[in-house]
Amino acid sequence: METVKRVALVAHDNRKADLTEWVKYNAEKIASHHLICTGTTGKMVEKTLAGCDRKPLSLKKLKSGPLGGDQQLGALAATNKIDILIFFWDPMQPQPHDVDVKALLRISVLYNVPTACNRATADFLIDSPHFSIPYKRQLKDYSQYIMRNI
Repeated sequence: METVKRVALVAHDNRKADLTEWVKYNAEKIASHHLICTGTTGKMVEKTLAGCDRKPLSLKKLKSGPLGGDQQLGALAATNKIDILIFFWDPMQPQPHDVDVKALLRISVLYNVPTACNRATADFLIDSPHFSIPYKRQLKDYSQYIMRNI
């Protein structure tokens, strides 16, 4: 990871207000990074940051989560195109695209992407010294596991 991070932001409907508040509070810190969001979350983040003094270097909106946005984020994680995932998911509300959510979280663990699923963890990530310096992410080699199970 370079000094400038590619930060993925996504939130389920019942957690969008939490993410909006977090983005507004941390607008200064995230302004020097590239943001990648699922569709509805991206619109919300864009609107929230419109009133702030500093804007992110870029904000890319993918499809809405249920329409494939979670899968798009998973593909970006698998191809080393996101550095951090902040995903305020709702553990109390069943999601029609729950398998996509689980797949995204699985991919983020598999590819060692720092992942925050709540505000406390997001705060720890953004306040880490690693957030603003280069960092070499270690990846586990699963090729032997895959070959044994074919």
